[in-house]
Amino acid sequence: MAAPAEPTAKPASSLTPRLISAAVLIPIVALAAYAGKPAWDFLVIAFAAVMIGEWCQMAGRRRDPAHPGMRLPAPHPAPETMVAVGLIVEGLVIFSREGYGWINPWAELAFGVAVTTLFAALRHRAAALWFGLGIVYVAVPCAAIITLRGEPGIGLAQILWIVVLVIAVDTGAYFAGRSIGGPKLAPTISPKKTWAGLIGGLVAAAIVGAATAALLGRPSPWPLALLSAGLAVVEQAGDLAESAFKRHFGVKDASHIIPGHGGAMDRVDGLVAVAVVVAGINIWSGSSVLTWL
Repeated sequence: MAAPAEPTAKPASSLTPRLISAAVLIPIVALAAYAGKPAWDFLVIAFAAVMIGEWCQMAGRRRDPAHPGMRLPAPHPAPETMVAVGLIVEGLVIFSREGYGWINPWAELAFGVAVTTLFAALRHRAAALWFGLGIVYVAVPCAAIITLRGEPGIGLAQILWIVVLVIAVDTGAYFAGRSIGGPKLAPTISPKKTWAGLIGGLVAAAIVGAATAALLGRPSPWPLALLSAGLAVVEQAGDLAESAFKRHFGVKDASHIIPGHGGAMDRVDGLVAVAVVVAGINIWSGSSVLTWL
């Protein structure tokens, strides 16, 4: 008589490592946000260095000649990765200083894109354009995040609103998607995302916006609640954009540096999109959205 087969072990839920990672990261982010310069700038620049490293490792993956539909891992550390990390750190350090002197931030960005692309072209040819895109993808949002926290008087409230909003959207989408399910939001890009999850994220963001308006003493919670709900769509779009990049490069996660979340890019994909939009609104209006909405 044959011995009974051993039961197959079920894969552990990803919720536990996600919660542990959040318990570690959230206090660090909160303390740095409260401290402001230079702690906040240092944290953002450190994340930017990791993010551009992850991007270059994805962009450096080459197609496997034996299996055209697959990609081979990039060498680590690749020369173009080290160049990109150095340029990102240098550019954001210059940007974070109180005065730029004769250096124009947009000129610095263009310089970083050009140098990274040209250096990557030595080994990657036309694919080197992805490395230049990575400089924009990382530098612009990180500069926006530094600027948003640095605004006098309102910077701390502004960055906390954005960070809590992004966490709420991710949490609301996660639980609504798992508990309700239903039609997929973008099955070819991110098969797990559902319309129910998006609605859950919208509701969570609106609650954060209403609570923020109440804490700031606004006469009505609705304007900020509606804007926050709109930013939930931006956050999910940022998440989908990063998923599309990863699918193009043939990877599931940007890296495995954060248990349960993957890489730094996987953790802040929605935050970078929201930060750029909020910074853009502030530039357009001439002041922080929290001061007039």
